[in-house]
Amino acid sequence: MTVYLMGLVGLALLIAGAEGLVKGASRLAGRLGISSLIIGLTVVAFGTSSPELTVSLQAALDDQAGIAVGNVVGSNIFNVLFILGISALIAPLRVAQQLVRFDIPLMVLITLIVLVLAFDRQIGRLDGLGLVVGLVVYTAFLFLQGRRQSAVGDSVEAPIAASHWGIDLLRVAGGLGLMVVGSRWFVDGAVALAAHLGVSDQVIGLTIIAAGTSLPEVLTSIIAVLRGERDIAVGNVVGSNIFNLLGVLGLTALLAPSAIDVSAAMVAFDMPVMLAVALVCLPICFTGRTINRWEGALLIGYYVAYTLYLVLAATRHDALTGFADAMLYVVMPITALTLAVFSWRDWRSERR
Repeated sequence: MTVYLMGLVGLALLIAGAEGLVKGASRLAGRLGISSLIIGLTVVAFGTSSPELTVSLQAALDDQAGIAVGNVVGSNIFNVLFILGISALIAPLRVAQQLVRFDIPLMVLITLIVLVLAFDRQIGRLDGLGLVVGLVVYTAFLFLQGRRQSAVGDSVEAPIAASHWGIDLLRVAGGLGLMVVGSRWFVDGAVALAAHLGVSDQVIGLTIIAAGTSLPEVLTSIIAVLRGERDIAVGNVVGSNIFNLLGVLGLTALLAPSAIDVSAAMVAFDMPVMLAVALVCLPICFTGRTINRWEGALLIGYYVAYTLYLVLAATRHDALTGFADAMLYVVMPITALTLAVFSWRDWRSERR
């Protein structure tokens, strides 16, 4: 079996694993009396981010810092722009109040902290330890909050009597296992093709590996939307981004033989883009607490533009300067103004 054929088989395993994970996770939420949102922010999000953890750890051990950091940064950009975008195109996504008030602002804050940590061009062991401790505190808070909601009867899930706990746990574990194997095979095939074409480690990490390791999130969110579990779809993206920064980057820095080097280009461009993408979530999710189809199309359009910029920069194309100026001085200001107007309108409407 060639590495390219393994990539196709890996995609099939990803689809099967995502179906099992969403079904098992939603049923477990009902059994535990915890909302689907909490399950999406923790079990589903952390599980679907396991390929990112595996790839970044292996890259750090192999002294491929560009892939280790680029994978995390690229995955977070991909999760918001592409996954939320494609999910919203399928069906408008209702955003839970908790996400708008707590989890999305927290994601923005953590993104900013990681950017500040990278200013010295390294993510060291002490930085990694702080990120991992933050993950433990965040996870504990979510589960305590979920149990508190269950105790006062705020959970939206109804008890489930059919089947057994073991079957639901097997669906979750089996789904995660299939996605870990499937994403690894898919990434191996994609990286082999990119390397054959002479693409750099950093670009591979920001694009192919980031998208490939995020395929579990893609399929999980899409299937969750199709099954009506929209809290899982949105919570999966926000939770995955938080886990990527605190867990994947933290554990990688903690376990790597030496501090992880961060390139000047990453600090100057890609990490600020990651922060800007996180910030965009606030007005988009605030407007009616719904991500509409036009907003989904907007997110996908920005991901296409970001990827095109990376390709133009990697090939040093003559069109790079004009493209960057058009995005910076025309497209982004218009988008910011549009979102500001809609946010203001919805804020006024809620006050009335």
